[in-house]
Amino acid sequence: MPKIIGLTGGIATGKSTVSELLTAYGFKVVDADVASRKAVKKGSKGLDQIREKFGQEAIDDNGEMNRKYVGELVFNNPEQRIELNKIVHPIVREIMEEEKNHYLNEGYNVIMDIPLLFENDLQDTVDEVWVVYTSESIQIERLMERNDLSQEDAKARVYSQISIDKKSRMADHVIDNLGDKLELKQNLQQLLEEEGYID
Repeated sequence: MPKIIGLTGGIATGKSTVSELLTAYGFKVVDADVASRKAVKKGSKGLDQIREKFGQEAIDDNGEMNRKYVGELVFNNPEQRIELNKIVHPIVREIMEEEKNHYLNEGYNVIMDIPLLFENDLQDTVDEVWVVYTSESIQIERLMERNDLSQEDAKARVYSQISIDKKSRMADHVIDNLGDKLELKQNLQQLLEEEGYID
C-alpha cells in the first residue's frame, strides 16, 4: 500500500534538497509551491478571480500575476491576505489532490511537499510527517546568503513560522540537515533503510 508522506521544515532548512533526493529514490513529489504557481498562471480561473478582487493592477503587462504588487498588498494587510488565500488555497488543494491520486493509483509513495503543513493544520491529510531540521542560526545564515537579506529581515521570516524545534517535536521523523549535503544524503538514506523504503 503506497504511503502519503508530508514533508515540511522551516524556511531555508533544506527541504527542496530533500525533495530532490527523494525523487532519485523513486518517490513522487507533489509540491505546494509549484501548485500555487499553477493556481494563478496566465489564463487560469485563479488569476481571473484575483483580477476581479484586487483590480487590474494585480496583473502585469504579460498577463501574469503581478507578484510584487499582490505581495505588498497582502503583506501589510491581513484581511487582503485572507481574501487572496480564499481564492488560491482551494485551487492549490485541488491541483495537489489530483496529482497525489494519480501517483497513488500508479503505486508510488507520494511526498506532499508543504512548507506550512503545521501552520495550516494539514498533518491529518498525510500518513506521516517528516521534518527537515537545521538550527535557527543556520536558517538565518542561509536565508541572508540565498535571498540577500539583512539579518533583521531573515529573522523576521524565520520567526513568522512555527519554530523548527517545535515542528521537530510534532514530526514522525526528523531529517538532520545540520551538516553538508553529503551528510544530509546519508541521514536520509538511513531513514529510508530503517523504514523499509529501500534495501
